[in-house]
Amino acid sequence: MTHYALRLRLDSKSLQDNWRWLQRTAGVAAGAALKADGYGLGARSVAHLLGEAGCRDFFVSTWAEAAALGQLPDGSSLCVLHGVGPEDMAAALAGTARPVLNTPAQVARWKEAAPDRSCDVMIDTGMNRLGIRTDEIGLLEGLDIETLHSHLACADEDSAMNAVQRDRFAAVAATVSARRYALANSAGICLGRDYSFDLVRPGVALYGGVPRPEADGHIRQVAFPEAEVVQRRKIRSGESCGYGATWTAAADTEAAIVNIGYADGYLRCFAGKGSASAYGKPLPLIGRVSMDLIALDAGAVPELSEGDWVTLDYDLPDAAAASGLSQYELLTGLSERLQRRWT
Repeated sequence: MTHYALRLRLDSKSLQDNWRWLQRTAGVAAGAALKADGYGLGARSVAHLLGEAGCRDFFVSTWAEAAALGQLPDGSSLCVLHGVGPEDMAAALAGTARPVLNTPAQVARWKEAAPDRSCDVMIDTGMNRLGIRTDEIGLLEGLDIETLHSHLACADEDSAMNAVQRDRFAAVAATVSARRYALANSAGICLGRDYSFDLVRPGVALYGGVPRPEADGHIRQVAFPEAEVVQRRKIRSGESCGYGATWTAAADTEAAIVNIGYADGYLRCFAGKGSASAYGKPLPLIGRVSMDLIALDAGAVPELSEGDWVTLDYDLPDAAAASGLSQYELLTGLSERLQRRWT
């Protein structure tokens, strides 16, 4: 049996509770963004757990991600957000996932290849990333549109752009026929129910990210990186630790050398700011982050030794503030060397 020196402990109840809170807050059906392998947590497992909670609308970025999902809960809908390119048509026609058409070329391609099949459509209401422009909606005539989407550019900020996009989308929704209309992501859900329309597409908040202050205290941490202690050693007063000798012991210091580093997604920006815990006590990071190792001040935990495990402090809002990374990067950057373990 393979021994892992790194693991990502994942809290299934918190994942499901986060989805339930988002759905209650939106007041409409809540789907789940599973792109980037479920934000790094494992898309198949996330889909299964959210399916148990009642989620039936799932979103991925590409057709490769759709194929990797395997069997979804009964009655589920799967959408591919990046639409259907020239090389995607075979995969799109072979399965049940729907493309979210984003460009005039994609609309024409779908009309030609699958005139009798439903699709989703993305409308650009101001983000200028993907989506049919509002002056191009005449191209949609003849499509069987399941869900008409748009995407908020500034939902995590108190920006006037949010209301502008909401109103633009409502105006398009009044003229373009679809079974459902969807605008809000995680942050958009927090803006209020006038952003909910018929369906919301939460992503980072499912996985423990707090997109706006309104979600604080409701969204629970899901992912807990844990790493094994390789060695406990004494660093004598005046000695340095780590690359660049950037940290020097002011007094004799008990250090735990731990099996995680920037190759695992625990990046160098945590130096001087990161921390962990063991036996309920704090372990401050000392020195720089190496590719595969970090050093922690273990003076408060005399029982910590080789083979023991520490839990990295990885509450997403706090870790983002400490590292300067976004909550999204903190999740999706965790490497495959961490064994995913749902509890």
